[in-house]
Amino acid sequence: MLTLPEYPWDAMAPYLEQAAAHPDGPVNLSIGTPVDSTPAVIREALASASDAPGYPTTHGRRELREAVAAWFSRRRGVHDVDPEAVLPTIGSKELVAWLPTLLGMGQDDVVLRPRVAYPTYDIGAQIAGATPLAVEDPAELDEGTLARVKLIWLNSPANPTGAVTGVEHMRAWVELARRLGAVVASDECYAELPWEVDEVPSVLDPRVSAGDHRGLLAVYSASKQSNVAGYRAAFAAGCPELIAGLVNTRKHAGMIMPAPVQEALRVALTDDAHVEAQREIYGRRRELLLPALQASGLQVRDSVAGLYLWCTDGVSDSWTLVEKMASRGIVVGPGVFYGEHGDGFIRVALTAPDERIAAAAERLG
Repeated sequence: MLTLPEYPWDAMAPYLEQAAAHPDGPVNLSIGTPVDSTPAVIREALASASDAPGYPTTHGRRELREAVAAWFSRRRGVHDVDPEAVLPTIGSKELVAWLPTLLGMGQDDVVLRPRVAYPTYDIGAQIAGATPLAVEDPAELDEGTLARVKLIWLNSPANPTGAVTGVEHMRAWVELARRLGAVVASDECYAELPWEVDEVPSVLDPRVSAGDHRGLLAVYSASKQSNVAGYRAAFAAGCPELIAGLVNTRKHAGMIMPAPVQEALRVALTDDAHVEAQREIYGRRRELLLPALQASGLQVRDSVAGLYLWCTDGVSDSWTLVEKMASRGIVVGPGVFYGEHGDGFIRVALTAPDERIAAAAERLG
């Protein structure tokens, strides 16, 4: 039987209990699940498609794939996404976890990921029997290791740090992958939440890809932009050959987005008004929480985009910071969950109701 590490968030139980003892109740800013209502236009789309007695298509309805291509053109500045090279997925986490396996990777292969990163990149490599490596600069690796690299994960805006990868850095990874014959998968789920940057480039941007999507996959989820984490509505797009192979494998495995969710995702990607409205909500919460964290003695590093603030006091380890916050009734994520280089940091989410964000800011002040 495959043996994986214990799910890290289970270790948070004592701190949840400690925060719950606060007289005004806990403020949970840890996992970062959306709390605002799913927009009515999306719920209505789900309901309208709920009479779905037949099997949905693994590749997704043509109308959904065309909506994804149009979204890339309108929102991401990528005008050459082929609807045939789009694949709906059951949330983005399942694709992250299963992509190495679906690509046929095994024990001789290496998966690269950022030094501080979402832990599922490592888990996906482990499920496939491959070796995950945390790397910021490929110059750190010898040629023997580089020759084994089959998948490179990029993440921008990054979870947990909120850092954004620029065009030149992203292009360098693409050029390396093409030299190695590796796939580049770019997790771009927070792209609609820029705060202190002018743009969030996609791996499919022509300045990055040179107008060639060969070997490239952009991964996106509507969970954050549209408050549909419960729908499990996401997609991958890019290389036609890779998408065709993934579609075929997923047909055999029965990995299919339900038909009503396909329609809800199509509408979510077509309606920009609710995305802008949600971004304004997160912006207000960020403007309240960020200075409060700084006033409490924490430094906020990176965090120029996305749903999180990446914080340190420059001295304490992650668990000491978690305990200090829990003593104020605030639950945060330990940076060490995102790799050893995350120790000494905490991740603070913007995903709590306005009243709870205000309570956290008051307690910090």
